[in-house]
Amino acid sequence: MENDAVKTSAITDPYELGMETGLSRLWARATNAMRSQSVWVTLGVMMLCTLGIGWLDYITGFEVTWFVFYGVPIFLAVWWAENRAGLFIAVLSGVVWWLANMSTTPYETQLGYTWALANRLVYLCVVVFAVTALRNKQESDAARIQMLEERRQLEKDIVSVSEHEQQRIGQDLHDGICQQLAAIGCAARVLAEDLQAQGIQAAHDASLIEGSLRMVVMEARNLARGIFPVHVDRSGLAAALEDLGKMMSSLTGIPIVVNDCVDVPLDAPEISMHLYRIAQEAVANAVKHSGATEIHVAMKLADEMLELRVEDNGKGMRPTPRSTRGDGMGLRTMHYRAQALHAVLTIEPRPHGGTLVSCRMNLKDLQQLKHHHDHEEK
Repeated sequence: MENDAVKTSAITDPYELGMETGLSRLWARATNAMRSQSVWVTLGVMMLCTLGIGWLDYITGFEVTWFVFYGVPIFLAVWWAENRAGLFIAVLSGVVWWLANMSTTPYETQLGYTWALANRLVYLCVVVFAVTALRNKQESDAARIQMLEERRQLEKDIVSVSEHEQQRIGQDLHDGICQQLAAIGCAARVLAEDLQAQGIQAAHDASLIEGSLRMVVMEARNLARGIFPVHVDRSGLAAALEDLGKMMSSLTGIPIVVNDCVDVPLDAPEISMHLYRIAQEAVANAVKHSGATEIHVAMKLADEMLELRVEDNGKGMRPTPRSTRGDGMGLRTMHYRAQALHAVLTIEPRPHGGTLVSCRMNLKDLQQLKHHHDHEEK
C-alpha cells in the first residue's frame, strides 16, 4: 500500500508560500462570491470590462493591439457564470475589436478585415471551450476529493463505531457474564462442601461442575480482555501483545510466541489500539486460514522506524499487491488502520513457507498524527 502522506510543496520560501496561499484564498472567495450572484451580474461586469479594453484598443490604434486581453473577461465569464455567457462575451469582444480598429485598420479591402475578424472569433471561441473544459475538470476533481474525504470519514466512523462496540461487549462480558459465572461457581463450591459434609456421593459431581465453571470464567475473562484490552495505552502496547499471545494460545492450542517487543511510548491511545488490532487480526487470520503450528509476533524499532511483524509457518497465501485490497473485511480494516497511521502494510509469503504480515511506520509520522488527534479533539 502506498504511503498516503501528503508530499511537501516545492516552494520552500515561507513568504512565497504565504503569498501563494493568500492569492488562492482570495481567488476562491471571489469565485464563490460571483457564482452566488445572478448570471446577469457577472455578464454585466464582463461587458463593462470588454468595453474598457475596446476603448484602450481604440485610442492606441491598430499598431498597439489589445486583442489578447479580450480573453480575460471571456475567461472570467465562463469561470464565474457559464459557457453561454463566455460565448456572448466572445462575440461581443469580436464586435468591439471590429469597431475599435475600423478607422486605423491596414487592410485594403473589407473582405480582408472581415476574414481577420473571423479568425479572431475562432480564437475567442477556442478560449471559451478551453476554459469550459478546465472548469469541468476542476469541478470533477473537487467532487472526487469531496467523495474521497467523505469515504475516509465514513471508514473512520465505521472503525470508531466498531471499536466502541467491541469495548462495550468486552466490558459487558467482563462485568456481567463473568461475574454471574463466578457467582454460580461459588454457589457450586458451597453446594459441593455441603454435600461432602453430609457424606453424599454427588459432592464429587458438584466439585467437577465448580471446576468447569472456574475454567469457563477464566476463558471468558481472557476473551473479554482480547475484545477490550483496557491496558493498551501509551506504555502498555508490548504487554498487551504478550497477553494477546497468551490468550490466543490458551483458546486455540497453537503456540503463539511474542518476543522482541520494544516498549515504545505512544502518546495517543488510538495509535496503540490500531497497532493492537492489526496484530490481533493478523494472528486470527493465521489461526483460521494458515494451518500454522506456530505463530511469532514481534515489534522492533530501528532508525526511527517501528515495525510490527506477525509470522506463521502455515501454508502461506498469495501476495497482496499494494494497489489492491483484500476481499475480506478483516484485511480491509487492517489496510485502513495502517493508512490511518501513515504506515506501510505488506502481506507476503515467507521464503521458507508461511505468511509474513508487516506494518512499518516512522515515529515522526506518529508524532504528527498525535498532534493531529490533539488538534481534532480541541
